[in-house]
Amino acid sequence: MNEQQFFRLIFSAVFLFTFSISIYFRRQARQAGEVIRRAEEGRHILVLRVLFAAPLYLSIWAYMINPGWMSWSTLRVPGWMRWLAALVGVGMLPMVYWQMRSIGRNISETFLTKEHHALVTHGPYRWIRHPLYAVSTIILVALSLVAANGFMLAMAVLSIFIVTFFVIPREEKQLILKFGEAYREYQRRTGRLVPRLR
Repeated sequence: MNEQQFFRLIFSAVFLFTFSISIYFRRQARQAGEVIRRAEEGRHILVLRVLFAAPLYLSIWAYMINPGWMSWSTLRVPGWMRWLAALVGVGMLPMVYWQMRSIGRNISETFLTKEHHALVTHGPYRWIRHPLYAVSTIILVALSLVAANGFMLAMAVLSIFIVTFFVIPREEKQLILKFGEAYREYQRRTGRLVPRLR
């Protein structure tokens, strides 16, 4: 096995483990109760998902199936950086499990809150309000570097922008409507995507 094949193996393993953990907990949440359809978020968010999330995930699957399909956007990344990104990606897998287990049946496909939604403040939610987005961002950037792919990296960065400026504000507005002062107090003591230093 050459180095490129090894990077592809690590890339595939990290993505598939992350995807499997997510699917498992999302399926449990669906079976436990209410499901909110993505169409309920509104047309703007649906358009953003189609324009940015779909190309990103298609590029990931394309690289795993046949890296040559993504060779048009190869990025020059030093070998040491690809190895470091691989270690980061593998190292984030326990975090994926921890955050999904912590949020439990409250996980949703949308930024909308469920009727029986609980305010989760344990696990990684003790320090940051959106570990799901934070961990996903780290993994997507790490995988882009492992694949040495400029298109994936650009789409991952755009996804960070969309989540930070479009999705999270709408999600937090819904959570304030649901939990009121309890959520505002939670906002004051936690960071959005990284822990507060003070």
